Amino acid sequence: MPGSGSSSSSAPVNELRRDLKARHLSMIAIGGSIGTGLFVASGATIAQAGPGGALLAYGVIGLMVYFLMTSLGELAAFMPVSGSFATYGARYVDEGFGFALGWNYWYNWAITIAVDLVASQLVMAYWFPDVPGYWWSALFLLLMVALNAISVRGFGEAEYWFAAIKVTTVLVFIALGVAMIFGILKGGPTDGVWGAIANWQVADAPFAGGFAALIGVAMIVGFSFQGTELIGIAAAESENPAKNIPRAVRQVFWRILLFYVLAIAVIGSLVSYTDPHLLRNDIGDISVSPFTLVFQKAGLLSAAVIMNAVVLTSVLSAGNSGMYASTRMLYTLACQGMAPRIFGRLSRHGVPVMALLATTVMAGLCFFSFLFSPQTVYLWLLNLSGMTGFIAWLGIAISHYRFRKGFLAQGHDVSQLPYVSPWFPFGPIFAFVLCLVITLGQNYEAFLKDHIDWGGVVATYIGLPVFLLIWWGYRWAKGSRTVAYADMRFDGQVVGDK
Repeated sequence: MPGSGSSSSSAPVNELRRDLKARHLSMIAIGGSIGTGLFVASGATIAQAGPGGALLAYGVIGLMVYFLMTSLGELAAFMPVSGSFATYGARYVDEGFGFALGWNYWYNWAITIAVDLVASQLVMAYWFPDVPGYWWSALFLLLMVALNAISVRGFGEAEYWFAAIKVTTVLVFIALGVAMIFGILKGGPTDGVWGAIANWQVADAPFAGGFAALIGVAMIVGFSFQGTELIGIAAAESENPAKNIPRAVRQVFWRILLFYVLAIAVIGSLVSYTDPHLLRNDIGDISVSPFTLVFQKAGLLSAAVIMNAVVLTSVLSAGNSGMYASTRMLYTLACQGMAPRIFGRLSRHGVPVMALLATTVMAGLCFFSFLFSPQTVYLWLLNLSGMTGFIAWLGIAISHYRFRKGFLAQGHDVSQLPYVSPWFPFGPIFAFVLCLVITLGQNYEAFLKDHIDWGGVVATYIGLPVFLLIWWGYRWAKGSRTVAYADMRFDGQVVGDK
């Protein structure tokens, strides 16, 4: 069975090592979904849609992500490969589709590393305003490369502790917030629980801004959750993926419920959505983080310093994960003949060193901050990578739907799968439709204005036509076609392997 796995001790020198343990996978899954989207941008979502609207958006998008993770879990447990959904797309949809997904995902995370490195400049400016920001980018880039070059276990350990810091922060925040709501700690509403309830009834609360605000918030929330799919990439280097991948997937929903929904409920109860601080969404000014606002209400005078350190941890964690994911994706493309073979070379520790170097070069875009302001470069790079993460999610939903259909069409039974997604076919269909709505609606307001900002429209949507161009270009050049259910292979051999 493809999901059986093997230990690192028996892995040949020229193969990836299965050195990621269950605890690493759990923290990779949770670390991927906790970042600046929760610590900083969550305040803006409450300000735009009210506490009820923000809570509904996080709940619905969280449900979508849960369905995506169950889909990915079924695929990854059955066939744990470093190419993950790009490999599944090539095998169960169309080779060109998988080719486009793989290059799209490599580009997405390589650019995201650059985004995170520029963000680190903005965060470090809080403590060292006179130090040129590109020095911090250089330092942190070297750190990420070192962590990924040592071994996959080096990446796993770093991500474990990065995620542990974020998890601890959220748990402390929720505990303090609940204690403040019930009057156990100072800083809560003057009327205790009734005062907290009143915050949900201020002005147009709990739902402010109507449907348009809800759609706008859904897009922000969607960006916040990107990274949860990393467990699919890590499956190829995990111990016993048939057992550990399903375990990590099952925990995703409850983590989303705990870390996002409860955190938003606490913020909405303690801070009125009309508070002007929540309207701001600036990673360079941590004092506007809703977490900072609540900690300060509890009397923690050093809250801004603490949260700045946590946000820095989140930024480095995202960059570290991006370096890992993009390196493995480029490595897999090379192994399948979809990228230059040189990127398929492994070090004696099982690390794709040439793919790592190529990704590092792309991450070097962060050094444009030497010529332009870090804020300008941050927004520019963020726009470049905006849609690519959603395209990867769409690919997961499509691949899983066709995988299961083909698996059953060839006479197999779901009992043969190491992990079975419990909501098929509703799960992947729901995730696909909602993800498509978010993807196409990212900048829909631009078309409702008297004068359309075509520059902004292109910056938002450029990823979609580029993806389609790569896909259809491959189909034209290689003559690939949609894989028929009867022609699908379920023997664990990866498409393009020699």
